[in-house]
Amino acid sequence: MIPKLDAGAAPHSPFHFDRDRWHTRVFPTGRMCSLRRALLLWLVPLFLVVGCASAAFSYFSHGRMVNEFMDTQMEELADSLAGHGGGLMPPPLSQERVEKGGMYVVQVWSPGGKLLKTSWPQLAAPLQARTGYSDIALDDKVWRIYTSEPSASGNIVQVIQCGSFRNHLAVEQAIASIVPVLILLPLAIFVLWGVARAVSLAVRDIGKQAESQDFYTISELPIDRVPLEIRPLVASFNSLLTRLRDVRDEKRRFVQDAAHELRTPLTALSLQLENLRHELPAQSCQQSFAHLEAGVQRAARLVDQLLKMTHQQGEATSEQRVPIDLSAQVRESIGALIALADQRHIDLGVAEGSGASPAMFTCAQSDLRSVIDNLIENALRYTPEGGVVDVRVGSERGKHFVEVTDTGPGIPAELISRVFDRFFRVPGTNARGSGLGLAIAKAAAERCGMRVLLSNRTDRSGLVARVEVA
Repeated sequence: MIPKLDAGAAPHSPFHFDRDRWHTRVFPTGRMCSLRRALLLWLVPLFLVVGCASAAFSYFSHGRMVNEFMDTQMEELADSLAGHGGGLMPPPLSQERVEKGGMYVVQVWSPGGKLLKTSWPQLAAPLQARTGYSDIALDDKVWRIYTSEPSASGNIVQVIQCGSFRNHLAVEQAIASIVPVLILLPLAIFVLWGVARAVSLAVRDIGKQAESQDFYTISELPIDRVPLEIRPLVASFNSLLTRLRDVRDEKRRFVQDAAHELRTPLTALSLQLENLRHELPAQSCQQSFAHLEAGVQRAARLVDQLLKMTHQQGEATSEQRVPIDLSAQVRESIGALIALADQRHIDLGVAEGSGASPAMFTCAQSDLRSVIDNLIENALRYTPEGGVVDVRVGSERGKHFVEVTDTGPGIPAELISRVFDRFFRVPGTNARGSGLGLAIAKAAAERCGMRVLLSNRTDRSGLVARVEVA
């Protein structure tokens, strides 16, 4: 009784198809997990097996065809000569014509078993006891013999042919039929390699396009030139990117709306505090009022930073990258922040090489301005009054950089990696801030293809903030 094939067979059933195990064998881990290698490792041996099987089949089929054709000729020749009583004989033969040319050797035997005539005396083949076909071995060679019925005169005709000639002829015919396969096999492997390479390059291009996506420039991957089998995967990835972009936009709109809603009451509160300052008696609640005013100012700055951050995220997808002179941008940023430096009595200056060529860098202008502004402003806020903030523009190994050095307290080494987190502030600091400045600078620098590096000064207390091409 034949068992039925059950799709829900148990895992140990002989008819169970283990997809995971099959996938592991086709695509093993490591370097062998490759579509191109999988195709070549599975199809090339298959081509070779098919080629060998075709050669073997061709050899046996041509061998049988040659034997049948030669046997028929031998039989017709023997019967024809026997019909003439053995009187007709072919011309004498040489060894080369017999063994390499496949010529038939004819023998005529008397009724008493005596050899009367032969076309090649060197072949000492005996008279066969029965009529028909037989094979004998002489001198390490196999000979095919056909023995005819006795003629009217009683003579018997034997026709003999070398068996190695038949084998050689079968091999030649098999090679002739397998040569096209042998020619097509490398061509097929080459075409297979090219197709597999094209598919792998298409998949690699998709991966590069996906890798180029970032949080600020999320867009769907094109599927017009994607192989049909991979389109569902790319479509699913595009759906994921769409949802991620919607979440990003919703988050940005929420922060922007919340910041706008908070900005109006904070502005009104600041005005009320300013009016209240003139109505308070001297030395009355001055300390509490100062704490309240500092808190309102900090909240207002936080709102401003949030608005700046959402504005930059919104412009990241639309603003074009243009060549910008780093030195000119640094001077512009210093001009915008010189009032803050004067207010805190901080010496703010810029150092440039005299006669140096312009330090041009391709970037979105708003992003580069945000990076430099935030680094300089951060240094001004954390440097004590009477301190020094130096800004230096330079170039090393063909890459431009901007370096901001202050005389502030610096940052503990274990916290340097955390100061780029949003809303993180170094514990124990008295400087007013929102904890967003460095986070905004880092995000803008990454969009420009730059990186921000922080390190403490070695000659004295202070921090060195350096932005350079990544």
